[in-house]
Order: sequence, then C-alpha cells, then structure tokens
Amino acid sequence: MTMSLSSGRDGLKRAAASRAVEEVEDGMVVGLGSGSTAAFAVEDLAGRVAKGLRVTGIPTSKKTAALARRLGVPLTSFAKHRRIDVTIDGADQVARGTLDLIKGLGGALLREKIVASASDRVIIVVDETKLVDRLGGKTSLPVEIVAFGWQTVLDRLAANDCSPRLRLAGDKPFTTDGGNYIADCAIAEIPDPAVLQARLSEMIGVVENGLFIGMASKIVVGRPAGVEVIER
Repeated sequence: MTMSLSSGRDGLKRAAASRAVEEVEDGMVVGLGSGSTAAFAVEDLAGRVAKGLRVTGIPTSKKTAALARRLGVPLTSFAKHRRIDVTIDGADQVARGTLDLIKGLGGALLREKIVASASDRVIIVVDETKLVDRLGGKTSLPVEIVAFGWQTVLDRLAANDCSPRLRLAGDKPFTTDGGNYIADCAIAEIPDPAVLQARLSEMIGVVENGLFIGMASKIVVGRPAGVEVIER
C-alpha cells in the first residue's frame, strides 16, 4: 500500500514530537502547544504520565486543554505557576538562519505567545516542509485583532502593505478563545521580521501577531532520514 503524503508527514511529526517530549523531566511545568503537531506531543506526554512521570501542563488553547484532560495529563495555570520549564509547540514556518517563526494558523497565537514568553525553553516541532529561508510567501501571517471596529483595523493593515483577509468560520468571522478575530496577511517576503513586528504592535486594534522572534530554543525537525535537532 502506498503511503499518502499527509500520513507520511504525520509520521514525521510524530517522530519529532516524541523526540521533543524526551526533554520533559519529572516535576516540570510544561507548556502544551496547539495544532496537530502539538497534539502528537500531548499524546506522547500522556503515555509517559501513564508510566509515572509527574508533570503539570499549561495549555495554549481550549482544544489542547480538552485533549490533555481526556488523556490524563494534569493541568495547572498561571495563577499557580508564573514560569514554565519547557513548552513544546508547532510552527507554520521556521526561518533556517534565525529560528524565527510564524505561528497562528490554528488561531491560538495570543495564548501561544503568552506561554512561550513565560517559558525557560521553547521547543518547536515541525516536519521539514516548514523550514524556509525567509518568513512569509506562501504562508500567511496571522494577526489577532479586536472584534470591535475590525474593518478599520483591516484598513490599517492594508495601508501597511499587509494584504489582510478576515478569517472566516463558515459565513461568520473566526473567533479566537479570547474572543478576538484574525486577519490573515499575505506578505510576499518578510526581510526584517523585527521591524514588521514593531509596526504591527503599534497599530491600534491589533492584539498580537504571529511573528515569534527569538523565542525558539530548539527546533526538532522530522525528516524521512530521521529526526534533526537544530539548536539556537
């Protein structure tokens, strides 16, 4: 039987996620990312918990929280833990030279960035298709925006050459766990992510953007020949 492209890619993600979870040690507070790749990590972590590993997780989305509870991974919150030992998450793009990221196609970028910024280490799990020379291009940049007056925010983004499109769920705007909307911005190439991030952060109505600059400690890449680990 011929393996489909999607199932083959899932296998690479699973292998990389399993390698990342090896870095979790007893007693750690673990940031639990969102998306399909992060879900593989949660599943692998649950297997280790079932064998006696003692950890608590802080999830980056309601969906991840539900998965962790169902699989028996204990959860905690920032009310009890201000710092996270290690976060394991996925990414939509990884710049090879800098390890800067685009995240947020799953719609959880605000919570993902809060968790990442509170983490001592952030391990990003991807398959090799997510590695790029420069961010942007075929992968859009998600920008989380307030629901009130979203039309004016899209106008501001458009005026800054971001080519925004409001993300929809059916015939209604997609709504994040925080009650915000997302503008997916088509940008041919992002030569200086830090400059763009600063510009977006100053924009009225923008809550957060999907540029994760200098946050990844390590990238674990699933390749057909095996798992590659790229250190910062």
